[in-house]
Amino acid sequence: MRVLNNIVLALVAAVIAAAPAVAAEITDVTGRKIEIELPAKRILLGEARQIHIAAALKGELVFDTIVGWRDDLIKKDPDSYDGYRERFPAIEKLPRFGYIPSGDFSLEAAIALKPDVLTLNLEAQQAVEESGFMDKAAAAGIIVVFLDFRVDPAKNSEKSLEILGQIFGAEARAKEFIDYRRAQIAVVTDRLAKAGAIERPKVFIERSPGITGETACCRTFGPANFGEMVEKSGGHNIGSDVITATFGDLNPEQIVVAKPDHVIVTGSNWSAESDINQFVSVGRGADPQAARERLTRLMQRPAFATLDAVKAGRVHAVWHQFYGAPYEFVPIQQFAKWFHPELFADIDPDRTFREFHQEFLPIAYRPGYFVSLSEGGE
Repeated sequence: MRVLNNIVLALVAAVIAAAPAVAAEITDVTGRKIEIELPAKRILLGEARQIHIAAALKGELVFDTIVGWRDDLIKKDPDSYDGYRERFPAIEKLPRFGYIPSGDFSLEAAIALKPDVLTLNLEAQQAVEESGFMDKAAAAGIIVVFLDFRVDPAKNSEKSLEILGQIFGAEARAKEFIDYRRAQIAVVTDRLAKAGAIERPKVFIERSPGITGETACCRTFGPANFGEMVEKSGGHNIGSDVITATFGDLNPEQIVVAKPDHVIVTGSNWSAESDINQFVSVGRGADPQAARERLTRLMQRPAFATLDAVKAGRVHAVWHQFYGAPYEFVPIQQFAKWFHPELFADIDPDRTFREFHQEFLPIAYRPGYFVSLSEGGE
């Protein structure tokens, strides 16, 4: 199936390359109506982690029209970067850019690449507009398109997928991705609906602990993003009781009082930017034993050591980068298995993600995206 898909993609790409781009209007996630020639011939990814979506749309041809990208993949998700570099060695020479809100993005260097379009994440919108970047990019003939897989994924993920499908000339593939994603989420939500009034365990999910000493405890999620994944999986996100934004902080006493039934931390390989290196490194090809040791040490902090969830081993780590890509069907399945092991005994999130790689992605699957302290994760 994968070989056949690659052949089809190659034939489609050949047809697209031979045909002129067509002027069209798209609407990005901010509601801006944008005139653009589609498919775009030269694409600059304002976040390199958008490669997780672009690769699912274009497969082996994903880098044919990408002329540069932000440096976040190699800094925040080097294990995924290594996977793509193994398959596409030339990306080591692909120009990298900084983050616009941080002031380390070189517009002059970007202009030199002559991109048709620059894709940016929604959270950069305010800084981009206030800095005058939009006007400067427009004057240089660069079209800015905002996407969102993070701030309000329930509202914007499918729309963003459709937009990238248009930009890359892969509308049909984008629809297949959307359909697959919906079906895999429904595996959990439909079964929960049929189960009726089941008890929802209380869940505290901590955002990237151990990455920096500046945030000892306890950053978490409100009702969106990972908070929403917890709810769709049949749990109750305790952060949503207090926080209305995407992210926010609870103090240790609030966690102790809340008495969560499960504790989940998000982790990734942040060795390139961490100042304390106490994070849980989960992700593509991660070492589960090393991750489990890090997770154990994090649970020795005063806010956690006395929790019944910790004593019972109902402590887990999930790949942080699920929060910025429409792959949330994988953690939703895994969370459901943790929260309701009997109801979801037959669900295999690892198999699901492996299947997704085989069907959509040009790189091989390697496990390591989850770890638990208890045997079997229950």
